[in-house]
Amino acid sequence: MTTLSIELAGVRLANPVILAAGTCGYGPEVADFMDPRGLGAVVTKSITPESREGHPPWRVVDVPGGMMNAIGLANMGLERFLAEQVPAIEALDTVVIGSIAGHSVEDYATVAAAFDEVSSLPVVELNVSCPNTADGRQFGHDPAALRTVLTEVRPVLARTKLLVKLAPDAPDPIAMATAAIEAGADGLTVANTWPAMAIDVETRRSRLSAGRGGLSGPAVHPLAVRLVHEIHRRVAGPAKVPIVGLGGVLDWQGAAEFVLAGATAVGLGTALFVDPRIPQRVARGLDRWVRRQERGDIAELVGAFEP
Repeated sequence: MTTLSIELAGVRLANPVILAAGTCGYGPEVADFMDPRGLGAVVTKSITPESREGHPPWRVVDVPGGMMNAIGLANMGLERFLAEQVPAIEALDTVVIGSIAGHSVEDYATVAAAFDEVSSLPVVELNVSCPNTADGRQFGHDPAALRTVLTEVRPVLARTKLLVKLAPDAPDPIAMATAAIEAGADGLTVANTWPAMAIDVETRRSRLSAGRGGLSGPAVHPLAVRLVHEIHRRVAGPAKVPIVGLGGVLDWQGAAEFVLAGATAVGLGTALFVDPRIPQRVARGLDRWVRRQERGDIAELVGAFEP
């Protein structure tokens, strides 16, 4: 008998499969195309204190090996989210993780304090690494800046567990992970999309209205696996802090790679745009894999990579 049930920062999930922020709306929309009970968790799109329209089209384009997006953190804002989305989240039959973004330390703290009052959001994810806004990365590259925002956010989360979503292109990812853990993160999401560009060779202009965006999909998967492995081996593993591996998973093999590299849970994003049935297939594939590995619990395979 095997189990895919995991514990992420003290919160029990039915399996390791998590739908990444920004890929399934505010969360409840997922019930329109799949049974939420087959998921470990769903992450809301990033919420800011004020509403944001985001960038004009084009905001999503295909590229070889994946896709690029420059949504610009479009969202309805904190007040409307609490009034319009939280009742539906409370009825959703899976764990929901609230994603937080902002322009300033105060913005992050404001949303975090409000989310801490919502019992149906047992975990929040601090998005300090969005590559397609003018200010979304100010806390994602400098360990001191990250500590500053966490110093304000951590105390207002009296009940809620805190994940920090790291930038894959930070000058020193190990230093960023260390800063997050030392400042009170209960877990890490590794990692956000990779800053990239795509040019229309006929018009000689950017294919995205914002000029640049975030690259996701299979092209970034080996890079993300390496990041997860290094951060788990050098920082998160010794500190017993869980990692959500995120980047380019389209099948159970990609998810299993993340687990072996050190991820407790696995995020899926671009996969939903390819085929919304992929998360269920990934969960079934992981279950069969754990059986073939002759393990009773998928947690036994976290970080089991042997160089």
